[in-house]
Amino acid sequence: MIRSNLVALAVAGVLLCLWEGGCRFFGVPGFILPPPSVIVVTAVMKAPLIAPHAAVTFLEIILGIALALAVAVPLAMAMFAMPAMERALAPFLVASQAVPVFALAPLLVVWLGYGIASKVFMAGVIIFFPILVSLLEGFKSCNRDFQTLFRLMGGGFWKTMTLLYWPWALPHFFAGLKVGVTVATIGAVIGEWVGAQQGLGYLMIQSNARLKVDLVFAAILWLSIMGLLLWGFVGRLEKRVVTWKNNPM
Repeated sequence: MIRSNLVALAVAGVLLCLWEGGCRFFGVPGFILPPPSVIVVTAVMKAPLIAPHAAVTFLEIILGIALALAVAVPLAMAMFAMPAMERALAPFLVASQAVPVFALAPLLVVWLGYGIASKVFMAGVIIFFPILVSLLEGFKSCNRDFQTLFRLMGGGFWKTMTLLYWPWALPHFFAGLKVGVTVATIGAVIGEWVGAQQGLGYLMIQSNARLKVDLVFAAILWLSIMGLLLWGFVGRLEKRVVTWKNNPM
């Protein structure tokens, strides 16, 4: 683990050095591509400006995650319990993911307004599918011998779901949740690009229009850090919940 982390840090360091050196050596104007050192300085010095926008985007992401979980988890359980429902809904769910998010964003702004609701819904749409698919596949992958044992012991559907299917599917669920939280920023920011008065996406659009590219990259840096923090939080939560995965017998 430590070795892999060191390798990742080394690769990142080399890429940043190449970026920094290339900008300095070729004299690339800052309004086209600022070097990493300028981006970091801007991210720190402009923190009082960026932080309120980051807080709005973070709230949109958290609410989007909650919305996606509230819909995806019950739907995955219902689709698993009723295969006919899965067969009926699967084409529509897949088709919904084939629609570009940029096509949905303007419609959501028209329907839900320029406030936080359209951004939360957009983030929830992006997070929803990986959670649903991962959890459903986790239920389906349950060992058939264990299912037979529960039936022989007289376990009903809900008891089997609670004591067998859910524990079995938890690693799949957290895998989908990790994917979801890392792409949640996409939905929130795209919603802010289309129509917003605050948020990191709004800040990017305004900064780009003024050729403040360093501030655009600083906002992206903050957004990346938020995604990494969410991914790390879900990873830690998984280790606490799925204890048998980390301590195999």
